[in-house]
Amino acid sequence: MKMRRNGVSTAVMTSAIIVVVVILISAYAVYSTHASTVTSTTTAVGTTTLTTTSVGTSTLTSTSMGTTTATSTLTSTVVKTSGAPLISYSADAYANVVTSLLNSFSSSTGVQVAPVKSGGSTADASAIAAGAPDDFFVSASLTATDAKALGNLSANWAVGFATDQLVLAYSNSTTQTAATNNIISLANTAIASNATSDWNNFYTALVAGTVKIGISAPTQDPAGLRAWLVLQLAGALYSGGNQQAYASTLVKDQGNVTGASAAALVAPLQAGNIQFLFIYKSAASTDGLKYISLNSHVNLGTPSLATSYYAKTSYTDSAGTTKGAAIVLCITIPLSAVNTAEAIQFVQYLVQNAKSLSTFGLVPLTPTLLYENTAPPAAIQQLVTQGLIVNNGALP
Repeated sequence: MKMRRNGVSTAVMTSAIIVVVVILISAYAVYSTHASTVTSTTTAVGTTTLTTTSVGTSTLTSTSMGTTTATSTLTSTVVKTSGAPLISYSADAYANVVTSLLNSFSSSTGVQVAPVKSGGSTADASAIAAGAPDDFFVSASLTATDAKALGNLSANWAVGFATDQLVLAYSNSTTQTAATNNIISLANTAIASNATSDWNNFYTALVAGTVKIGISAPTQDPAGLRAWLVLQLAGALYSGGNQQAYASTLVKDQGNVTGASAAALVAPLQAGNIQFLFIYKSAASTDGLKYISLNSHVNLGTPSLATSYYAKTSYTDSAGTTKGAAIVLCITIPLSAVNTAEAIQFVQYLVQNAKSLSTFGLVPLTPTLLYENTAPPAAIQQLVTQGLIVNNGALP
């Protein structure tokens, strides 16, 4: 009888030990796995069978003879991440903005982020379309997010979150000649009077060939394409409706200097190799450049003028024909994204913190705008339901 009790006690003790071991193994699996559901069940009726199942980990089965029954269940679910840092591309003019937002996002969420890759928006889109790893893309041009630019990696939706405008920047080196000082003086007169004749005097002097003007390559950087659109809009407004009055003269007099991006032309401007540069206002402010503000009907900075005025002009190059449009900074998630959940989380963070962008010289869009040819992920659509984003039609 005593031996039988000892046998039962030993079986019970053995079952209990095995239960504890299994629970410990299950707890370790939960700790070491990003996403797992762990269940530990112990049942013994005549025999003791222990089974631990962990999604993404391992399965352990143990059998022990005995007469006791014990059941233990442990379930835990953790959101899975790839473990790789969030990769992003940004228009180079706004790389500092995206970097600041990413740092704040990482601090508040714990998501690891990689340094921002940047270039002209069109060049960025080409790199992504060619297979460069990317989880989200901040573009200075909506057209750089569509299927023409990103190919079959385009998600066919983008969220516009801020606007900017084109200005004519100059540096301390610019003011070293009489010709450049005269152009700056004519600009100040035109800004003060807003008279057509004064603006015409300014643009006529600007493109006469006495100074060099930096305009980035339109096929690589939307800022360059927009510079030509600005000159066309100015011609239509100040030169009797002749859109080509200033643009054609500039080309004829060889007054333009090309660079891969507006950002790449800042150093030549500061060195005095060029005297003026068409660049985004926020970038000019960030780089500490002086600048000439242009009329709202010319600077592409007012979304309400997009259809009624900006769209009346267009620019054609090897990439095709692009109509004038307001400058809208936007974000999209290419279909090649690996960290999709984290990228969506960043879009949510950006939308919810859009007002902070005014510190960078941008004009935040509140609410932000959804451009879609294809419905966005449910988490983005939820922001529409909440009123943080409003539908603004299809991608152009």
